[in-house]
Amino acid sequence: MATAAPTTAERIRSACARGGGAMVAVEGLEPIATPVHHLLDDGSFAITVPQTGPLAAMVVSAGSAGVQAVLEMTDYAPLPLREPVRSLVWIRGRLQHVPAGEVAALLDIVATKDPNPALLQVNSSPQQGDDTYALMRLEIESVVVADATGAESVGLGALLQAQPDPFCAMESCWLQHMESAHRDVVERLATRLPVALRQGRVRPLGLDRYGVQLRVEIDNGDHDVRLPFAKPVDDVTGLSQAIRVLMGCPFLNGLRARRI
Repeated sequence: MATAAPTTAERIRSACARGGGAMVAVEGLEPIATPVHHLLDDGSFAITVPQTGPLAAMVVSAGSAGVQAVLEMTDYAPLPLREPVRSLVWIRGRLQHVPAGEVAALLDIVATKDPNPALLQVNSSPQQGDDTYALMRLEIESVVVADATGAESVGLGALLQAQPDPFCAMESCWLQHMESAHRDVVERLATRLPVALRQGRVRPLGLDRYGVQLRVEIDNGDHDVRLPFAKPVDDVTGLSQAIRVLMGCPFLNGLRARRI
C-alpha cells in the first residue's frame, strides 16, 4: 500500500528545511524574528536572536535555568493565495544561552547542513553591534503543528527520525513555474478533482515525494485537495513520470521521435 501523504514529522522537517518565517515568543516581550532555526541531532534547536535585544539579555541573566519560550514557524504557500499560510508549527521549550567558547563549534555543525548566510551575523565576542545575533539553544518540550485539517502533536523521537522531503528546497520554484508557464499542467491535474470543485480557481499549493496538492478557490471558501502518486518518488525523473501519470499523459518518459 503506497503512502499517500508525508507524515506530520516529515512535514515539520520540510518546513524547517525550507527556512520560512520563524518567530520566538517569550512571556513579557514582543515576539522577534529568528533568521536561523535549525534542528540539531541532539533534539534541540539552534536559533539566533538579536544580540543587543532584551531577549538575549534575559536568557543570559537566567543562566543554566534558561527561559520558557515558543518557536513558531510559518509555512507559506509559494504563490500569492487568498490564504497563504499552509501550516503553523509551535515548538515549546527552554531557551538557553550558548557559551562563547562553544559558539564556533556549534556554528560549524549547523553550517554543514544549513549554510544560512545569517550564520555570519552571529557574534560570540563581548563587542556588540545592531546587526549581530546571539546563538541560543531551545531544548524541546513539545511540538504541535496545525493546518486546515486540525492540530496534532509530534514526539521528539519521531521528529528526529524523519527526513525533509527531497524536493522541499525546489518546491517554490517549481510551483511558481507551473503556475506562470504551464497552466496546461494545472488544468490537466484539475480534471482529477471532484466535479463540484472544478469550477473554482485551481492553484498549485504543494509538491512532495508523495503527490501534488491543489488549492481550489471558490465563493464559499478554499478547498485543498491532494492528488497522490501511485508510489513515493525520490528523484526528478521519478517525479516527472509521476506527474505525467496524474495528468493522464501517455508519454511517461517524455516525447519520443516517431519511427518511420
